[in-house]
Amino acid sequence: MRGAILTAMVTPFDLELRIDEDAFASLAQRLLASGSDGLVVAGTTGEASTLDDAEKVALFRRAIAEAGGDATVIAGTGSNDTAHSVELTARAAEVGADAALIVTPYYNRPNREGIAAHVAAIAAVGLPIVLYNIPGRTTVNMEPDLLAELGRMPEVVAVKQANPDLAECRTVVKHSGLTVYAGNDDMLFPVLEMGGQGVISVTSHLAGEQVAAMAAAARSGDLDEARRIDDGLLNLYASLSITTNPIPIKAACEMVGLIPSGRMRLPMVQVTPVQREIVRTALEAQGLLARV
Repeated sequence: MRGAILTAMVTPFDLELRIDEDAFASLAQRLLASGSDGLVVAGTTGEASTLDDAEKVALFRRAIAEAGGDATVIAGTGSNDTAHSVELTARAAEVGADAALIVTPYYNRPNREGIAAHVAAIAAVGLPIVLYNIPGRTTVNMEPDLLAELGRMPEVVAVKQANPDLAECRTVVKHSGLTVYAGNDDMLFPVLEMGGQGVISVTSHLAGEQVAAMAAAARSGDLDEARRIDDGLLNLYASLSITTNPIPIKAACEMVGLIPSGRMRLPMVQVTPVQREIVRTALEAQGLLARV
């Protein structure tokens, strides 16, 4: 996988809750100019669960056009329906995505053999796969030995590890053969410290340069500098976790002028006034509002 900082993009909507493609393109350009090595499109932060396939493919195309071959574009094509994921992954490959992000099947809670068969079916498309291990949402954890097993498939190249168990993450880094990305921003420093690649980030919408600098410092062996940067972002991480993602980050992106609106499709709703004030205070402390 190319790059350490991959931004899990929000999906902007207009007044009628249609995708605002111009705002999406503008955001992609801003992200790629401010520290992001690549973009993850139609993932959790992009509200994939309320996008239809035509909308997702249109976003894949637009992100690829904005990247211009100079940055990684990862398409969110996972679901709990294997046949659907295979079809959407094939369409992502057709339009030129660099990889597919495949979430552990949720709700139906497949066993180990079912997860392996699910991934193998999608891998048969031939597009590189980034596994997405997020037990907090799926209720299913892919344990290190399973990730190592899946990593023996040539197409399975990386994992977004959103399980906050750092002991498990360390085992994955050391023994799975996969490129490991932190799945939560507050995991980035420990993942870098243990030799992981980087992060699929939400915070990089707002502080991409700092997040990129943290990764660069760690790569150069300056863990003290990486830790210093991380410490300076802790309050921002916390503010973006006060309620379900992507509610706070969409509000923050609207506040700093990255997108015209923080509107969301139901069942997701916008921040409350109290939550908005928490996000605003964190943005002000980072000097982000002053930049607009």
